[in-house]
Amino acid sequence: MPVAIRPLIQGLCAASFALVGICAAHEVAHDAGERDTDQGPHFEGAKSDGKVYITGGAKTPYLWESDWLKLPDQRQWLGSTHGCIVTDAQDNVFLSADTGDAIQVFDKHGNFVRSFGADWGAGVHGLSIVTETENVITESEGMTENAEVLVESLFIAQTSKQRVFKTTLSGEVLLELEFPAASSKYENRSSYKPTSVAVAPDGRLYVADGYGLSWVHIYSADGIYLSSFGGPGEGPEHLRTPHGLWLDTHGDTPTLLVSDRENHRIARFSLDGKYLGGTDPESGLLRRPCHLQFAGDVAVVADLAGRVTLLDEKLELITHLGDNPDKSQHANFGVTPDKWRDGAFLAPHCARIDSVGNLLVMDWNIAGRITRLVPLSRIADK
Repeated sequence: MPVAIRPLIQGLCAASFALVGICAAHEVAHDAGERDTDQGPHFEGAKSDGKVYITGGAKTPYLWESDWLKLPDQRQWLGSTHGCIVTDAQDNVFLSADTGDAIQVFDKHGNFVRSFGADWGAGVHGLSIVTETENVITESEGMTENAEVLVESLFIAQTSKQRVFKTTLSGEVLLELEFPAASSKYENRSSYKPTSVAVAPDGRLYVADGYGLSWVHIYSADGIYLSSFGGPGEGPEHLRTPHGLWLDTHGDTPTLLVSDRENHRIARFSLDGKYLGGTDPESGLLRRPCHLQFAGDVAVVADLAGRVTLLDEKLELITHLGDNPDKSQHANFGVTPDKWRDGAFLAPHCARIDSVGNLLVMDWNIAGRITRLVPLSRIADK
């Protein structure tokens, strides 16, 4: 047996935890403009007993990496993480934080690259990187030609300032969506607290009012309000904390997947807002799903109640990962690093799969916890 695999066999009791109940801890949004100092908070370090591998029944075990990010300015902790994590075409990692600049960028090895959004304040919550086609004019030897190029843009939902906007990958603001007053759903702007944004192939924009009144709003590509769906209610077409959005392109017709957190399910809608079905909230498949993202035919779900879940293209279970047996840590923002344990998540708030299959997971946490799970098959290939 290879030496690298022995910890997997010896320590699975810490990784393949049984299903546990939903924690009642409630996630809160940050006040507008409230930030930690740039130096970040100070905590005792997390204890680690060496390499930890987790499986949860997956065909390929994952190596748990807790210290892969190299923070700037000799900071030990990232600071409060209550947002999202995304990757671009080069696997650069973009994440939101409430200490220092709002957006921190790292390369695929975890090295700090740059940051931006110093004047945005805290509360950047939902992130989405979208590749779009743009027409550019080129000149060569006196000839002018039109050419199409692929450009990546960052879409941001900022809960604290009731703001949704589009930027370049360097932070230049390109578009800002209007408050959906035309929806007639709001008595005042303070009830609107957007948490996520998704973009359809035709350019339409979808905004989840996850911490507000639970509507999903549809905008045109140039930011004009069009319509709304979901909202509070008891029927299956209604939503309760639509925390995250994902544009699913499996099948002939794209659909919108909504992480309907407090209804304990993923709900599927047409791009016009018609309810099409979803996962069974009574099955125990999902506890409090915050975000879902597909990479190929595998989706990763960040579940606030202490675990990450992998689903197939039919939204059926592949496996649960990092299921924390300590219910008191589920959805608990205040768990300090000395109480973190490799192999167990706390409050997964956002997760992504990069181009080589690594899982990147952001916990909702006072000190800022970003974990990378590396497939054992990748380690063996190195």
